[in-house]
Amino acid sequence: MKEALLWHKEGKNVRCDLCGRRCLIPEDKTGVCLVRKNIDGKLYSLNYGKLIAVHVDPIEKKPLFHFYPGSEALSIASASCNFLCKFCCNYEISQVFREGTQEVIGEDYSPKEIVELAKSQGCKSISYTYTEPTIFFEFAFDTAKLAHKENIKNTFVTNGYMTPEAVKIIASYLDAATVDFKGSADPKCYSQLSSVPDVQPVFDCLLEMKRQKIHIEITDLIIPKYGDSFESFKKLVEWIYENLGENTPFHILRFFPTYKLLDIPETPIKILEKFAEEARKKLNYVYLGNVPGHKFENTYCPKCNSLLIERLGFSSNLVGLKGKKCKNCGAEISIII
Repeated sequence: MKEALLWHKEGKNVRCDLCGRRCLIPEDKTGVCLVRKNIDGKLYSLNYGKLIAVHVDPIEKKPLFHFYPGSEALSIASASCNFLCKFCCNYEISQVFREGTQEVIGEDYSPKEIVELAKSQGCKSISYTYTEPTIFFEFAFDTAKLAHKENIKNTFVTNGYMTPEAVKIIASYLDAATVDFKGSADPKCYSQLSSVPDVQPVFDCLLEMKRQKIHIEITDLIIPKYGDSFESFKKLVEWIYENLGENTPFHILRFFPTYKLLDIPETPIKILEKFAEEARKKLNYVYLGNVPGHKFENTYCPKCNSLLIERLGFSSNLVGLKGKKCKNCGAEISIII
């Protein structure tokens, strides 16, 4: 347990300023995430250093396709989440406290131990992932500071509900972020499937990330019946184009039934391809996720359409790049290598 960052008192209550919910928490209660608690008028992180998952992953699994492709990331997570997604593929660890577990679970680690583990495994980066990294923000922050001293990069895989204040605090140590949209930011999808009342904080977070010069990649999970509106999708693409730029990598993800959303079929590939073709009218780097072997897993030159990076599963083969330029036409490619 550690005193939390980003909160202020309102009478006997405390207001958490870490995520867009901005929970007002009475004494001896927790916020929606269930791991930040008001104890005697102070907000505490209950899960500091309690890690439920520690694995080495390809960076492509995040997915980050334009951030040190072919490298590996030490991936860590604590239990719980500030979203209640009925389709969560990691529900065993993100929703564990809502499913009856009472005590904070996880193996104890220090920031120094995580950084040393990343070094020993030859990892280029540490990824705060699997669950929402803002729910273990204090540990992520301390670890990220140490990682930078050892020339190890830091990445968040996030639902984007961090407040701008949180982004500013960690910006000096956060090198990249994958921000996950659900159902093309359709408010009804967020409300019905994730118990999130307002999508706007995600856009506010992204704008602050851009101001702080954090590398951004976007994912959009296309959920049949709930979040597969073509009009909503086009609006999201337009927002990305106008606010983040045409070189923002955009991953369109296929939905598979899981957790509490087992009665919805997987997303038809033809729908994903239609969405991808539409996105490619505005954005230079559009990908399909959860469709192994598809041509839209690869990276192509936006000028001459030459194959630049060939992908199979989570492996990357840089076949058409010379440094950061296309071997064929010499175009500058928006990528960090």
